[in-house]
Amino acid sequence: MIELGKYQVLEVCRKTDFGLYLCEPGRADKNHTILLPMKEVPEGTGLNDKLTVFVYKDSEDREIATTAKVPLTAGELAVLKVKEVTKIGAFLDWGLSKDLLLPFKEQTAKVKEGDEILVSLYVDKSNRLCATMKVYDLLSTNSHYKKGDMVSGIVYDIIDAFGTFVAVDNMYSALIPRNQLFNPLNIGDRIQARVIDVREDGKLTLSMRDKSYIQMNYDADTILDMLKKSGGYLPYHDKTDAEIIRNEFHMSKKAFKRAIAKLYKDSIISIEENGIRLTSNNT
Repeated sequence: MIELGKYQVLEVCRKTDFGLYLCEPGRADKNHTILLPMKEVPEGTGLNDKLTVFVYKDSEDREIATTAKVPLTAGELAVLKVKEVTKIGAFLDWGLSKDLLLPFKEQTAKVKEGDEILVSLYVDKSNRLCATMKVYDLLSTNSHYKKGDMVSGIVYDIIDAFGTFVAVDNMYSALIPRNQLFNPLNIGDRIQARVIDVREDGKLTLSMRDKSYIQMNYDADTILDMLKKSGGYLPYHDKTDAEIIRNEFHMSKKAFKRAIAKLYKDSIISIEENGIRLTSNNT
């Protein structure tokens, strides 16, 4: 059976001036044929030769073959760029003459022209090839990564109650929990993060922050820079509400307390009743 959205080996069963018609090898029934346009035909190809081709539909909804390398096949994952957004959905560039439709109902967030997003390919109820951003169930959980490893990935979904969902290496299932995220991310963002846990089901838990003893220096520098820009005083201290700390400094209250403790120990700041202040020799 000839399948849409997949590479398959087909046989040349008829030649014309505008291309070759391909059919399933060894089948007596030659009624179901697919056109391979002449510009796609490898030099020297003749009748009964076998070719590996990808099958999709052209702008007139006709099945057509290509020998081009396509970035994804049915059920697989790839990062594609949004070419345009129309009334029926977004169209993605996948290197073929007909752009790939991403219907609105298959979008996990609103996309715009130029965005790069992780998608999968599927055949819809009308027997058309479409893209979907709903890739959670397609991601693998058998990565080789372990706790403490640094990884790269792309954000593919954000659910406030849980956090930010990331496809590590565009293929492994991972989550940045809400309490590990201190700067906003958007779908399509490429990130680097640290593995802080590998769950029993193989899914990765990530943090955008470094190990505490390294991150403490970064956090202390951040607070020191903010102090200098504010004239040497900030109305925040170890009793300040955690949500205020998160919003102002993009770090947890625990990280904030650890950083100001370092600054205090190094005699860079003094801790007052209502805030922190640079010491006289650091202003």
